[in-house]
Amino acid sequence: MAEQIPFVDYLVLGESPHLVAHQCTSCGARFFDRRNACASCSGTSFESAAVATRGEVRAFTIVAFAAPGIPVPFVSAIVDCDGTSVRANLVNVEPDPEHVKLGMPVRLVTFPIGKDSEGVEAINFGFEPAA
Repeated sequence: MAEQIPFVDYLVLGESPHLVAHQCTSCGARFFDRRNACASCSGTSFESAAVATRGEVRAFTIVAFAAPGIPVPFVSAIVDCDGTSVRANLVNVEPDPEHVKLGMPVRLVTFPIGKDSEGVEAINFGFEPAA
């Protein structure tokens, strides 16, 4: 099997792909970027916390204009994964208001986005409608 790497450092690959957030040990706020202090309480201690792989669409927009080379339209969304807000694209769904709804249940999926010159495959994530 070819080597794979996650596109973002908070995506964990393997049999059960999932996201990992930095959780403030003082107030429980979660962040995907590394930081020196919590934006909610100014705490300075963090621990890793697995993020639920299922959630609900809390907000979305249908993107019609993007940088050259990025196919449009696509759906950019905020997904609530059991209290953790995740900004991601919705995949495997028609990018129109007839098919995307607030409160829509979704699940995490991963997909390849390209290979480097040595054949290492980059893997990204998104959310797709859940049954």
